[in-house]
Amino acid sequence: MNKRIALIDMGTNTFHLQITEVGADGSLKDLVKTKLPVRLGQGGISNGAIAPAAYARALDTLKDFRRQIDAHEVQVVRAMATSMVRSAANGEAFVQDILQQTNILVEVIDGDREAELIYYGVRSAGVLDESTALIIDIGGGSVEFIICNAHNIFWKRSFEIGAQRLMDKFFLQDPIAPESVAAEKAYLQEKLQPLTEAVALHKPTVLVGSSGTFDTLCDIDAQSKGNSWRKEASPPPASALALSDFYQIYQQLLHKNHSERLAIPGMLEMRVDMIVVAGIVIDFVLQQYQLEEIRVSAFALKEGVLDLILNEGMSKF
Repeated sequence: MNKRIALIDMGTNTFHLQITEVGADGSLKDLVKTKLPVRLGQGGISNGAIAPAAYARALDTLKDFRRQIDAHEVQVVRAMATSMVRSAANGEAFVQDILQQTNILVEVIDGDREAELIYYGVRSAGVLDESTALIIDIGGGSVEFIICNAHNIFWKRSFEIGAQRLMDKFFLQDPIAPESVAAEKAYLQEKLQPLTEAVALHKPTVLVGSSGTFDTLCDIDAQSKGNSWRKEASPPPASALALSDFYQIYQQLLHKNHSERLAIPGMLEMRVDMIVVAGIVIDFVLQQYQLEEIRVSAFALKEGVLDLILNEGMSKF
């Protein structure tokens, strides 16, 4: 008998809903795959609380997700909240309100668990092999780094340096000022000292970017080459982005203002500002750790949860 699983990823910037049907033969079919720019961290992340407008947007979005879940007669619902909710003073009250108003039980996961689930998602995309890779997942609230290969995690850590936090701290004029770029890199140098030590130990050679910013970079790259297929279809689970292509886009991000960035074919409105500070993170990591290859996984946290559910058996959930 077929079973339906709903996965909700409540990120600091974006909320995702995926409804997947699991066939009796183990086949997977996505019935719903949606992402919405809820911006849970907007106006509150630097104050340590979810702002009222963001709180209301999130509840409205989750009520709509509930309607879709009910319409598809889903048996299993898993909802995960990450950096913004775990660090917000009103995070617990928010989770209670969600349960009361939508009957969705939200699991607030810590950074270590978030990194682990991202690894499982990226691995299921088929982007890892025998090479030692450094996975980077740039969220609105936190950034997860995982040093790994297709078989093992060697080191993982979540840092509360997500794109919304970096924007509040460094994106003070548009286009971003060169001194702000330098300040962000100095800040990363300091904050990522544990990563620097882990990279020296494990020596990754490949950067693997998961979802979000990296999907948009690939869309921009594809459209600049006249490949509009990415716009019409879901991105492939695994793809590659040449270093030279990344830097071509990165230079545009640094020197264009909001409306000019928005006009870049492939740019998403919900990512048009955060992609600037996220691009600086990617540049810093590439240069600091001398990585010479970028691979991209369209799969991340929610696909990691799905992978665990399928591998551990539906009966446990």
